[in-house]
Amino acid sequence: MAEFVVRTGVSDRLERIIKSAQERLVLISPYLDFNKHIKELIEDKNRLKIDVRIIYGKRELYPEVKTWLEAMDFVRPSFYENLHAKCYLNENEALLTSMNLYEFSQVNNYEMGILVSREEDPDLYGAIFKESSEIVRISKENPVTTTDGGGAQGPKEGFCIRCKAAMPTRPGGPYCKPCYARWNKFKNKDYPENHCHTCGKKHRTSLHKPLCLDCFKKYPEFFKPRPADSRRGVVNRRVSPRS
Repeated sequence: MAEFVVRTGVSDRLERIIKSAQERLVLISPYLDFNKHIKELIEDKNRLKIDVRIIYGKRELYPEVKTWLEAMDFVRPSFYENLHAKCYLNENEALLTSMNLYEFSQVNNYEMGILVSREEDPDLYGAIFKESSEIVRISKENPVTTTDGGGAQGPKEGFCIRCKAAMPTRPGGPYCKPCYARWNKFKNKDYPENHCHTCGKKHRTSLHKPLCLDCFKKYPEFFKPRPADSRRGVVNRRVSPRS
């Protein structure tokens, strides 16, 4: 019988699927940003020469993620445009879930999912395996592009729009961790903040509109709509500057 899991249970089952894989491991997630423990588990599968396929589809990879993936011989990343599914499976279990393979989602978001056992639900597991295999088959290996933090992609380093603390730029989530924790109590996406996310200068901003006019004109392509669970407090709409 399928098992319904929520919150930290989703992360626990994901780790179990990775750790227990003996023949194959398929990780399907639009967004990739591995935490340290997930990296260690995947690296262990690579040392054991287990075939690992990672399918992503919603953003460029940062150089450090690309470099880490390329360092492993048995981990094969590939790209599937318009991917929105999140599915993680080995030869015995499959997890269908709302959670991206993304560190912030694993730690902070309210996630849920369904865990399916091949032994207990062979037909359901088989259907999931078949569809996942199709995604793997039609995805494109080694199309990896990276964002270098500059130019049209936008700067890699920015500022918290509330306290101006230095932080990586996060479209749709322009808060440092302490300020995000305070913002998250009320989740008002239009709450007026104090600074531009990319240049840090004093400006009336908000989660919906984190840039000053000059930065919005300079980096329009960096702030496109992203799925609601991809970044801290992200919203499925294009942001625009406050006038």
